[in-house]
Amino acid sequence: MKHTLENEFLKVTVDSRGAELVSVVNKQTGAEMMWQADAALWDRHAPILFPQCGRVRGGRFTLDGKSYESSAHGFARDYEHEFLGADGNSLRFVLKANEETLARFPRAFRFETTFTLEGRRLRHAVRVVNTGDKQLRFGLGYHPGFNFPFDEKHTTQDYELRFEVPQTPMVCDNVAEGPNKGFVAGTKFALVENSAVIPLSDRMFDADSLAMSELTAKTISIVEKDSDRRITLGIEGFPYVLLWSSAKAETLKFLCIEPWHNLQDPQDSTGDWNDKPCAAALEPGQEWNTHLDITFDR
Repeated sequence: MKHTLENEFLKVTVDSRGAELVSVVNKQTGAEMMWQADAALWDRHAPILFPQCGRVRGGRFTLDGKSYESSAHGFARDYEHEFLGADGNSLRFVLKANEETLARFPRAFRFETTFTLEGRRLRHAVRVVNTGDKQLRFGLGYHPGFNFPFDEKHTTQDYELRFEVPQTPMVCDNVAEGPNKGFVAGTKFALVENSAVIPLSDRMFDADSLAMSELTAKTISIVEKDSDRRITLGIEGFPYVLLWSSAKAETLKFLCIEPWHNLQDPQDSTGDWNDKPCAAALEPGQEWNTHLDITFDR
């Protein structure tokens, strides 16, 4: 079921399936700013990734001596989240471990999501609580996709990504071919050096996403150069920020900026869940919080 938040600037829609942000409309112009899940390119809008980011090597992991199948980016995005209600300018949802999730991931949890709209800024907050009696180790990432270009008058070259201060983002290499294709190789290269700008091109994602690390910037923005219209994400506290779009189209039709707290499996992964990169490892009763701020100035 879809639920909405609205103020004088924006109308925001969140689907209880996956607690996924599916629409942000500029009320003045009527422009839809989120990707609308064209299945020919990518059939999602802005999924939350839990209990892991990316794929698991071999499509399986072991935990407590048993083996489990695992789909890419975890399962939170595929389940109905209970709507807890609207509180002023916020929408709240929760996903609790149940018989079906425990059959896929044998850990108890409470996964709370809150969307809060303030002016042109939308905050997507997540709270994870270990409600079981064993350590809860998990990964978490955000995966919002934005309509791009902002209108039909502009092309990819009319835009750039900007940090508020110069950066040298180091991209984590993935294995290019063979049985470990797509998994973390362990090497890095500089995407740009000491620059506040990342140029955009239509073919920059032909080899898949770019996982940037070693960032010190607090924000990254998609900026339309001739108008200064932009969408800005707060990335402080995230060790990785991924850039991605589908390579199926001749030109970029959407752009994902994905702050992650951990990466997918390395190429030499043991397959043991307890060895996987994680966002947090919670003891029984502990909780962990994060949030993503997105400001729509377009």
